[in-house]
Amino acid sequence: MKTIKQHLFPFSFMLIIPVLNIFYILLNHSRHEVSSLVTKFDQSIPLVEFFVLPYLIWYPFILLTMLYLCIKEREIYFKTLIAYAVGLIICYMTYLVFQTTVPRPELTGDDIFTRMLAMVYKADQPYNCFPSIHVLSCYLMMKAIYKSSIKNRVNQAVVYSNSIIIILSTLFVKQHVILDVASGILVGELVYRLVDAYYEKDRILLWDKKRKSLVSFKRRWRMNKDFEI
Repeated sequence: MKTIKQHLFPFSFMLIIPVLNIFYILLNHSRHEVSSLVTKFDQSIPLVEFFVLPYLIWYPFILLTMLYLCIKEREIYFKTLIAYAVGLIICYMTYLVFQTTVPRPELTGDDIFTRMLAMVYKADQPYNCFPSIHVLSCYLMMKAIYKSSIKNRVNQAVVYSNSIIIILSTLFVKQHVILDVASGILVGELVYRLVDAYYEKDRILLWDKKRKSLVSFKRRWRMNKDFEI
């Protein structure tokens, strides 16, 4: 229980992500001129309904990876979270001034994967594509593990393999095109480098030191109070 409480507060900073995602919802509709970045390469990529699984695994994957970083290496966790938030803001600003769309194929099958993909299409309008947030966040997870002191063959393999298959899934379920993927990686690289260059550990983790000091003070006060009694 003590360990859970120790990590609960810093992990609660993840709530900034769903708050920022409100802008995704507000921008995810046709407003004015909509551009298409579809290339011949994208047209040659087949629709593979099975890839809806890794596409949806993205949600728990990002959450669990960030939780792992929060527990194992707090500084990398905060760096990645800040980079993620800055990256989202860049994406939303891009969606506002340069809206793109990806044509969706007609779904004709009746298998479980086709039905799941139909649910994705229904819940998510075909806008807010360039850069891809799926790609941005997955690239940041790979970058975080690579930069961390806790990296090993196992966690790198898990994070890298899941990230790559999720990135590929955005193409195979026709939610994004290759330029969306490339721009997501580019934004991820730029924001992580920016945060890494200007990050100040003492300021970001100052609340943690104050919290520990306060806990220590409360313990001493209680011990003194019990002793007096």
